[in-house]
Amino acid sequence: MEKNSNSPPFLPPPPRNIVFVVYDGYQPLDLAGPMQVFALANRDLPAPPYVLTTATVRPGHVRASAGPDIVVDAGLDAIADADTVLIPGGPGVDDACADADIRHAIADGHASVRRLCSVCTGAFLLAAAGVLDGRRATTHWGRCDDLQAAYPKVTVQPSPIFVNDGNVWTSAGVTAGIDLALALVEADCGYRVAASIARKLVVYLRRPGGQAQFSETLLMQERAGAAEFSSLMAKVASSLHKTWSVDELAAEMGQTSRTFQRRFRLAMGCSPFAAVQEVRISRARVMLETTTSGIALVAGRCGFASEEQMRRVFQRKFGLPPTAFRSFFGQDV
Repeated sequence: MEKNSNSPPFLPPPPRNIVFVVYDGYQPLDLAGPMQVFALANRDLPAPPYVLTTATVRPGHVRASAGPDIVVDAGLDAIADADTVLIPGGPGVDDACADADIRHAIADGHASVRRLCSVCTGAFLLAAAGVLDGRRATTHWGRCDDLQAAYPKVTVQPSPIFVNDGNVWTSAGVTAGIDLALALVEADCGYRVAASIARKLVVYLRRPGGQAQFSETLLMQERAGAAEFSSLMAKVASSLHKTWSVDELAAEMGQTSRTFQRRFRLAMGCSPFAAVQEVRISRARVMLETTTSGIALVAGRCGFASEEQMRRVFQRKFGLPPTAFRSFFGQDV
């Protein structure tokens, strides 16, 4: 039988319902960033792939932590029809964790939804509902210790931008919610759709989940007393080709080696050798993520004695050799 050429070869899949659960004191960017990603997918494709629903425990006005209130019509029963549930973080999350209605709705929905996600401190609500027990998860780096202490059954990973364990996704602070949403859209709609959205938002498509939330070099610089050594570390970063022995570092500071090591460790929380090594690793990581330079060239420019030494350092630090690190985290350049 001849096919009717006017009929489409197949029908598009029904749109997936993305439910955003909000509460008084939620962080607006945690909601608006991911929501914009899904909204742009709807705008870009002939058949919109998503229905976007905002739900709350008691429909009506919901106060944001900053900016105007929003009006939410749907209650938490919307979770029952959700494909994906996304929970933003915010300063109001601790009060939300104390609300049994929200906890129970999330716990009940966990079994029926395809994906259960959080942004930033929204992970605390997942943990309070028991969803994260026995799972790996992340949240904003500033509250990872709090999450681990409050919920010891959760394996908290402070470094990644987002973590996927089963059907549960948790992401780090604020803009990491955009990274998470892009990863979800790529899984649903393909690379080209996600890449188009990333271009419109002027963000990287692939800032992979395993990438660090923050620079450990910057974290060292935030320590009390670190200002004394800021100029020295800037000089190290600008001339990584040098060996930078303890004696050389001490001479730069006009101190004896013994005095320098004692004062440096007190201020920076690590040895001078470890600090210099961290600067080398950070520079090498950036080069691997953003350039196509050969491994030997990267090792030389970052001051490693050899390609093999850099390989050993990366294996210890990241659990990956430099070539594998680049394949996971490198951008297309």
